[in-house]
Amino acid sequence: MSLKILLSGARGRMGQAISSIAGQHDCEISHPIDLGDDASEVIVGCDLIIDFSLRDATRPLAELARTHGKPMVIGTTGHDKEDKTAIEKVASDIPMVWAGNFSTGVNLLFYLTQQAARVLDSRSDFDPEVIEMHHRLKKDAPSGTADRLLEILKDSRQLSDNDISHGRSGMVGERKDNEIGSHALRGGDIVGEHTVMFSGIGERIELTHRATDRVIFAAGALKAAKWVANQPAGLYSMQDVLGLQA
Repeated sequence: MSLKILLSGARGRMGQAISSIAGQHDCEISHPIDLGDDASEVIVGCDLIIDFSLRDATRPLAELARTHGKPMVIGTTGHDKEDKTAIEKVASDIPMVWAGNFSTGVNLLFYLTQQAARVLDSRSDFDPEVIEMHHRLKKDAPSGTADRLLEILKDSRQLSDNDISHGRSGMVGERKDNEIGSHALRGGDIVGEHTVMFSGIGERIELTHRATDRVIFAAGALKAAKWVANQPAGLYSMQDVLGLQA
């Protein structure tokens, strides 16, 4: 039996990509909704919710999912700390996969970055930078994927958000030892590109993932949906879905 999915953001780029391949993954977008639609009118009839909408829509949708006991997959990014905390609390009552990127390759990039960061930590002479590129219509920066990469680097060096330099301009002085650079490029129709760079003296290591088709994210979101539908309540990542352990 196909998994009946309420898809929030159905008319968006990702929503359309998910709808186009849902049948190939034994899923049915039974309840497509978008801006202005009332999810409460149709949520009872679905098995699970996938959210690729706008950041302001995620929290009320998650709370509605909790009320009706529906598992949830969230791919929307750009939430503030208050909304993030509230959504994470919802996951104590329902199974939820929340990821900034659903690509298998990107989640392997997360894993490899964790491994590299353990070796090239604050005691090394390597300076970490994160560079991301997306299409001109993307509204948030850094991307959710870049945020996760920055989080991995922060954890490896026991740093905070205050140690991240989002672009540089003017006389900023020499690079600090406890600094992580973050750079967001926007233009054209770039689907997504992320690079983690560790620059040392006389050598440089770069880990890069390039996406050329949104179908990879759509396929990952549907894989996450089928996986989380059978999990106990809790907050999961795509690394959990893929069985990747750092």
